[in-house]
Amino acid sequence: MPVMIRNIQTAVPPTILHQDQARDVFAAQPGLTRLGQRLIATSFNSAAISTRRTAVPEMTLDERVENPVFFDADSRLLLSPSTKVRNEVFAREAAPLFIESARKALEATPDLSAADVTHVITVSCTGFYNPGPDYQIVRALGLKPSTKRSHFGFMGCYAAFPALRAAKSFCEAEPDAVVLVVCAELCSLHVRSSNDPDTIMGSALFADGAAAALVTARPAGSDAGPGLQLDFFETVLTPVGEDAMAWNIGDEGFEMVLGSYVPHIIDDHVIGALEPLLANDPTVPGTYADIEHWGIHPGGRAILDRVEKRLGLSEEQLAPARRVLHDYGNMSSATVLFVLKDILEGAGTASGERVCSMAFGPGLTVETALMTLVPGASGGGGDAAAGHAGRRPAVEAAAAGTRR
Repeated sequence: MPVMIRNIQTAVPPTILHQDQARDVFAAQPGLTRLGQRLIATSFNSAAISTRRTAVPEMTLDERVENPVFFDADSRLLLSPSTKVRNEVFAREAAPLFIESARKALEATPDLSAADVTHVITVSCTGFYNPGPDYQIVRALGLKPSTKRSHFGFMGCYAAFPALRAAKSFCEAEPDAVVLVVCAELCSLHVRSSNDPDTIMGSALFADGAAAALVTARPAGSDAGPGLQLDFFETVLTPVGEDAMAWNIGDEGFEMVLGSYVPHIIDDHVIGALEPLLANDPTVPGTYADIEHWGIHPGGRAILDRVEKRLGLSEEQLAPARRVLHDYGNMSSATVLFVLKDILEGAGTASGERVCSMAFGPGLTVETALMTLVPGASGGGGDAAAGHAGRRPAVEAAAAGTRR
């Protein structure tokens, strides 16, 4: 049986950050140079983001607290808590998001129960604590004490893919396995005022959220909804970019390096990163635009623009990524699951349609995945296989590395 994502569910904190208000707060901080103020205006205005979520209610203009730690709404000053303080907030606020998204994923799969879950994989790069979220999910959802637990930490925006790849391997090794993959990130904990372009870019883009995917090779029940068959995964390190994207621990939170050259690196190397993935399946159409769905991690508007142009994709094919960026911002590892959820729930998807998904992170690392939509997962792999059989083979030029 093929390994399937049976459903994807999400959870976000209730506090909403409006991009224009956040821009004005950051631009009004003391100590900014004129260049810093211009960079803030440009970064926030060009991000293609309307709203983001934060797990810290005091970071809005509407919230007043007696002893503010992150933001004083009366003076409109951004404060500088230590990394320890930020991590304590992560331990307190991330847990409900991990648990909520995992619970929703299990509840949305009526033919599976807590007793069926064999593995839990948690993912985060914005905080640490132990016993960790993997443990908390087992306890909160009443999973078996023998549930196998793994945590993928500090990998960055691409980390959902190694987690899904591991889940697929578990299911292939144990055909009865049921794996919960849960990503939760509280990026807003690490924002700060700065004249540094990388720090400003992070403040303009990053947000908080969680997403859970339930993965299994078990046959689906008759009332199952649409699913994503996990076909192939690949990892590519670009030959340049090690210094352009990084994630380090500082005394006042985690420090993002997100160079302005990152979109150019992705532009130059996205085709090379896709080649090993698409070479796995000769039934993939001969042009990128012929692959029906593209689940691109919206690392930023410029990245999406470059991918769309370089691959010759349509606005519709990038619409799921742009919607997630507009409504939620960049939630690091959880974000691509939001995009895949949008695709999975989209109207008009037919059995056998392919999904090519990508995420980018420190290194510069490009993670890719090829999937197949199976609406009404009760069809298992049969519908997907039929869809593959009905496709024309990839053109020989594509096999030779000249896919267009």
